[in-house]
Amino acid sequence: MSTSPETGSTGTLPVRSTVTAGNDHDEKEQDVHRQLTSSPTEMAEARADEDGRMHQNGKQTAVGEHEDTETDEDEDGTAGTEEDEEEADEEDDEEPSLKYDRIKGAIPDLLKKDSASALAVSNKLLALGTHAGIIHVLDLAGERIKSYKPHLASVVDISLDATADFVATASIDGQVVIHSLSTSERYSFDMKRPMRTVAMEPNFAKKSSRAFVCGGLSGALVLREKGWLGLGLGHKETTLHSGEGPIWQVRWRGGLIAWANDNGVNIYDHTSQTRIAYIGRSADSPRADLFKCTLHWQDDSTLLIAWANFIQVARVRTRTRSNDPAAAKAPPLLVEITAVFQLDCMVAGIVPHPTPVLSLMADGLPPSLKPDSTKEQQTQTLTSFLVVAYTPPEAFDDTEEMTDDRRRQARKVAERPEMRIISRTGEELANDALSITDYQRWGCNDYTVVEVSASDDPLAIDIERSYIVMSPRDLVRVMPRDRRDHVAWLVERRRYEEALTEVEKIEAEEAVTGFKIAIVAEGKERVHLTAQDIGQMFIEHLVQDGDFMKAAKLCPKVCAHDSKRWENWIFAFAQKRQLQAIIPYVPTDQPRLDHVVYEMVLAHFLSHDREALLQTIREWPREIYDIAAVIIAVRSELDKTTSTSSTISTSNGSGKQSTILMECLAELYTANRQPGKALPFYLRLRRPNVFDLIRENNLFTDVQDQVLLLVEFDHELMEKRKTDNGAGVEVESEAIQLLVDNIHSIPITRVVQQLLQRPYYLFLYLDALVHKDSQLVTGFADLQMYAEFATSRLIDFLRASSSYNLEMAYKECQERDLVPEMVFLLGRMGNNKQALTLIIERQGDVHRAIDFAKEQSDDDLWEDLLKYSETRPAFIRGLLENVGVEISPIRLIRRIKNGLEIPGLKEALIKILQDFHLQISLLEGCQTILNGDSSDLSRKLQRNQSSGFFLSPTSLCKMCSRPLHDSPQSLTLLFLCRHVVHASCVSGAEHLPLATPASALPALEGNLSRGISGSIAFESMIKARLTHGCPVCHKNGEAL
Repeated sequence: MSTSPETGSTGTLPVRSTVTAGNDHDEKEQDVHRQLTSSPTEMAEARADEDGRMHQNGKQTAVGEHEDTETDEDEDGTAGTEEDEEEADEEDDEEPSLKYDRIKGAIPDLLKKDSASALAVSNKLLALGTHAGIIHVLDLAGERIKSYKPHLASVVDISLDATADFVATASIDGQVVIHSLSTSERYSFDMKRPMRTVAMEPNFAKKSSRAFVCGGLSGALVLREKGWLGLGLGHKETTLHSGEGPIWQVRWRGGLIAWANDNGVNIYDHTSQTRIAYIGRSADSPRADLFKCTLHWQDDSTLLIAWANFIQVARVRTRTRSNDPAAAKAPPLLVEITAVFQLDCMVAGIVPHPTPVLSLMADGLPPSLKPDSTKEQQTQTLTSFLVVAYTPPEAFDDTEEMTDDRRRQARKVAERPEMRIISRTGEELANDALSITDYQRWGCNDYTVVEVSASDDPLAIDIERSYIVMSPRDLVRVMPRDRRDHVAWLVERRRYEEALTEVEKIEAEEAVTGFKIAIVAEGKERVHLTAQDIGQMFIEHLVQDGDFMKAAKLCPKVCAHDSKRWENWIFAFAQKRQLQAIIPYVPTDQPRLDHVVYEMVLAHFLSHDREALLQTIREWPREIYDIAAVIIAVRSELDKTTSTSSTISTSNGSGKQSTILMECLAELYTANRQPGKALPFYLRLRRPNVFDLIRENNLFTDVQDQVLLLVEFDHELMEKRKTDNGAGVEVESEAIQLLVDNIHSIPITRVVQQLLQRPYYLFLYLDALVHKDSQLVTGFADLQMYAEFATSRLIDFLRASSSYNLEMAYKECQERDLVPEMVFLLGRMGNNKQALTLIIERQGDVHRAIDFAKEQSDDDLWEDLLKYSETRPAFIRGLLENVGVEISPIRLIRRIKNGLEIPGLKEALIKILQDFHLQISLLEGCQTILNGDSSDLSRKLQRNQSSGFFLSPTSLCKMCSRPLHDSPQSLTLLFLCRHVVHASCVSGAEHLPLATPASALPALEGNLSRGISGSIAFESMIKARLTHGCPVCHKNGEAL
């Protein structure tokens, strides 16, 4: 493609770029990189060996107050091809790098009857100049702070100092005015010719020189400053340059001043007061006044130049020292062009733009806010260019200038301006169409872009960095997109899953770090989409697409503890007949939902999945739903499914369903604290825990009418346990034991009535009662049941019970040939001889015969036993071995006939002798022990009764607890048991004589025997009159 400058105004040229890197450039590109000498000469345009087409990204229309849409059609009116549509879709899917926000506030009112002409930003304040010559000072939200009118015509340039206190303005009325916003300081200069630009020196407010440079259509660049230490009545004027046409723009940074005139761009070193560089324009460039020049100092040594469709990057560096005399006269600084780009549009404004913006926030925090970040990490190594691209309308052809068609004669409307990001390598990174009010009416010079930053270093990371694009009717704020904007972009394209993942990462990082970026737009903090908001939209999208499982899975994350949101989604799923999808995620606590929700879930299970219904009833807390309502529903369903029989058939599906429903009812009744109503279902279901349920809830009265069902179920469990443990293991009946232990709640009569149809179960119950108390079975026990079901225990029953008829019992035993039982009954009837005969003849058990004789204690019975044993050696020997108190061995030995051979006779006799010898030894030993104990006790008694013990007048009476010597005339009694009491405290005290006064007693000398005799007589008299002896021992029950 041709790159001739002649077609530069058509806006169809691709980018031509030549990039050099400081001192490391190639010598072959000397035409591009030229060092400037002290005699400024025109610097030739840099040209590259190859043309490079700029990568074109899809255009994204910036969001604004007015959204204009245009339809591009072919000349024949046909729509684009399918390929164009696919490309458009791809462009829509590419995320923009910037976001836009129209500044409102007071702007619409200010520009309703006026139009903006110049803009400057400093310290988060805007200085907006208008064609009416008014300056409006506003904040970033567009709210007006101050307005004043320094000019009578259009304000074409504004300069703000770093403190935003001083505002310098240049107007086409020829005036340059410097105005202080906080003080009354003000300077006004009449330059006699229309002015185009003005720039204040850096740190203007802090310096007394109050220097500034200005220029205009006069062609002179004038420096005005106060004298030394600010003395003097006015500013000193110095002309820095003139004679090369109007001065279109001037910018001052550090010690360097750059300005543009018709011929090109000049750079002046204010420190050395020399012009150090001249960068010329191409001869075929468009007129300088048609497409303005934009100068922007990226830093103290880098100047960005945008003019028409060219961008140049100039780098200022210190000249290396040299011994060459010619080099010694050269300026201390030199300038080299490091990059040249030719665009396919006109550049209305340029500012540096850090790239990539989003990557700096990839981990959620800018590096400058990280505690461990270093200084190197806080700067960026690559800077792109953010330009306002203007495409001029096509010019008329010569053949069309004389046309009579007024539509063709009308002025061509301008294209929509664009915001482009261009990398240092010339690649177009982003391209967004700006939504500007009445953009069709504005030209390239009507647009301006300024940078809003908290840092003077454009390479430093600044989360508050933004840009403002000015048009005559609008101020649009341009901001780098952050991760929150990326989330919003994903949401707009319904890529909810990606958006949800990203916002969760952001919220997690914000929670950990405590850092949250709050973007303020129009004076209000922007409300971000939260994970719940995006999740809500994602669920709605999934439900619309029919992906109910995935939507339900998101509900816990989205609804969290919001019960209202949970209920809304559950009802929504129910309305779509997809309740089964969300049921696994329904919360039962934190949050607790309305009981209707849980009842709806249970009703769904009742209709579709009864096993899940049972599992849910077991797991869910009972207080979250109305148990009574659920019981009614389940009972109704059970009545429809099966009859309420006591047995369950599991051979078909209905039987299984009935079983599950009964289990549900049992669980529900138990949860509702109605175990009595749950008991019949547990019994029918054969649940082993039924016995624990009865005991724990005291359901003995409820089981009165379920005795047979309970015993049958327990018998099944017994058979199962016998099978598991082995046939020889005895297993007790838990049901029978429960009935026996609770006869006060479960009457015996009612149990017997229910068990009559099952005699074996009745026998087990009555037998257990006999073990507890044989009197309990009076009128119920049946000897025949023992004879039939437990013959071995019949004898125990006969011995324990007396409620049976002896003759009938004997007849029953005789029919069954139960000899031991017959012997017992004969003995109870008094027919001992016949009973002994049965023992001897039928059993032949000498030991049993001896025991029977002992039980009856009948001497005649012993005589019969001895008489019967005379001819039976075995019986004789048995009697010899069991002789005792009841029978004398001599009596037995004398009855042995001579010549009768008795096996073991010798051993039996020896045993008898040994037993008697042992008995004699035991008796002698016992006598010895008894004698010794009697002697010891006798001596102890004598010693205790004869020995004295301490007694004082203050000792208390054991009966009345008063002092014994309470009065001199009182009588005190001392017993051998050592209890001392008042005579008045004993039984029969009224018959006791009074004590003899001490004065009435004779002298002890010579009359000692008489005194002892008198005492003994007095003691005998008192002892005879006592009723119970010692009152203390009598009271304690120790008296004989």
